This record gives sequence, C-alpha cells and structure tokens, in this order.
Amino acid sequence: MKIGILAYHGDVIEHFETTKKALKNLNLKAEVIFVRTKEDIQNLDAIIIPGGESTVLFKLSIREGIFEKIKSIKNIFGTCAGAIMLAKKIHHKTADQKTLELMDIEVDRNAYGRQTESFEEDIDSKIGKIHAVFIRAPRIINIGENVNVLAKNGNEIIACEQGKPVYAVGSRGKQGKYYLALCFHPELTTTKFHEYFIKNLV
Repeated sequence: MKIGILAYHGDVIEHFETTKKALKNLNLKAEVIFVRTKEDIQNLDAIIIPGGESTVLFKLSIREGIFEKIKSIKNIFGTCAGAIMLAKKIHHKTADQKTLELMDIEVDRNAYGRQTESFEEDIDSKIGKIHAVFIRAPRIINIGENVNVLAKNGNEIIACEQGKPVYAVGSRGKQGKYYLALCFHPELTTTKFHEYFIKNLV
C-alpha cells in the first residue's frame, strides 16, 4: 500500500507519525509519503488531508495541478479542513473556494469559532472512546442517506464515513471508494481513526 499525506500545511508531521504508528499497531506495512506535487500523487492507494486552512489547501492543490487528481484517489481521510475539502456543500466559503465535492455531507466552515475558542471533549464513538481536540473546527450540519455516522458530540455529527470496500469475484483489492471525515484532530490524541481508515484499505 501507498498512503499519501497532503503536505502543504497543518498537522502534516503529526498525521505522518500517527499513520506510521497505526500501521505498526495493525502489524501492516505501507509506504507513507508527503504529497505536494503531481509526481507525489501517482499510484496512491489513499490520501490523508490534514486540518489547516481549507482555502489554502484548495489554492495550493490547484497551483500544483493535483486538485483534480485527488478526486481519482479511491480512499480519502479528511480531518477538520480536510472534511471541508471532501464535502459536496459548504457554508461561509470564500468567493472562489471550491471543494472536491466527493462526500455527501454539508459542512459549515469554521462553525466552532476562532482559534482562541478551541476546545477538547471525551467522546464515545463507534470505534471506541476518544479524546477529541477541536481547533477552528467545521460543523457537519447535514448528511446524505449513504453516509454512516461514527461519532457525535451531543447532537452534532463529528465523524462520518461514506462507502465501504467492494470486492469483485476474481479481482484484487477494493473496487469502490471510501471517504472518512472528522471535524476534530485525531492525530493529536489517538491512532484509532487512522487504524480504522487503514483497515478499510486492506
């Protein structure tokens, strides 16, 4: 397997290290690389889009010619700004901002406030108890019928997925597409969601 980390800004190193730890915990091997150019994005099985500023991620992806190429990657894990990038619809976007429009979710950008309004919560999720860190987090305000909720904070959805591995008889590997979106920063506190994402790749 080859897993890329979109490496323009945000918690790039943290996602890299957490992905490596998750692979070790699962006793799996994979190449984990930083993605910045068209050369980097070739032949990826999955890509992780970190938090940061969604408009910056969009503009740099366009500048480097990889925005459309990201859409063709079968497995995408987006955290915070990465969840905004995955969404088909976003609120309070900048005038020229676009998203990948891959995941059937509606997201309110920066809905949890400014950097100074960041907070942490202990959450019960479908993959276990987690400690979630919210930093200028988006809010998932609506989901499609094909989206599965993995975690809530009160009544608010903070983690969800779309798609599952689809195996065809006589084929190798996953034929469908899989997207995982989180409003918080799992790379700061746990490997659980990275492990969950990786297990959907194999």
